[in-house]
Amino acid sequence: MSPKVGVAPVRREQIVRATIRCLARDGYTGLTMKKVARQARVSQGILHYYFRDKRAILVAALEAVVADLDRRVAAAQGSRQRDPRARLRALVGACLETAVEDRDVWVVFVEFWGEMMHDRELRAKNGAIYERTRRLIGRLVADGIRAGVFRPVETRSAAAIVLGLVDGISLQLAFDPEAFTLTAARRFCEDALVRYLGNAPAAT
Repeated sequence: MSPKVGVAPVRREQIVRATIRCLARDGYTGLTMKKVARQARVSQGILHYYFRDKRAILVAALEAVVADLDRRVAAAQGSRQRDPRARLRALVGACLETAVEDRDVWVVFVEFWGEMMHDRELRAKNGAIYERTRRLIGRLVADGIRAGVFRPVETRSAAAIVLGLVDGISLQLAFDPEAFTLTAARRFCEDALVRYLGNAPAAT
C-alpha cells in the first residue's frame, strides 16, 4: 500500500535521519535494516518500501548530509555577501564548524568512503559530489582573480587543493578534537589560503 499523500517525504526523511544515527553509532558494518527500522520507529515493510537494501540507504544518508552541508555553507555566505574572499572564508568556516557541531556528517562520509573503495557506482556518486564542490570553489577562486584579490592560478587545480585542505582539517576536528581547536583550525586555513592565493581574506 502506498503512503498517504504528503506522508512519503516526511517518512523517508525520518528513515534517513535514523540511518545517520545508526551509522554514527554502529558504522556501516553494524548497520542492518532491522536496526534502522527500530531507530526510525517504522516496520521493516515500510522501510523496504522506501529502500531496497542498506546500500541504497547509505547513499540516501550521504545525500542528506551533503544537503545539510550545502545549507550551512549558503547560510554562512549570505545572499548579500559578494566579496569572493569572504565567500570562500565562509565556505571553509562552515565545513570546519560542521566537523565540531555535527560530527555525524563526517562519520557518514567516512563510512561511505570505506564502501566506495569496492564499489564502482558508489565511487561515481562520490566523484560527482566532489566535482560539483570543486566547481563551486573554482568559481569563487575565478571571481577572486577577476576582482584582483587572488593571484592568477589554474582554478580547477586550486579548487582541488582548497577542498583537500578543508577535508583534511575537518576530519581531524571531527575525529581528533585534541589536535587543535576550531579557532586554531580557522586560523590555519586562512593562513594557508593567504599563502596559496596571495591575498588576505576579507574581514568578517
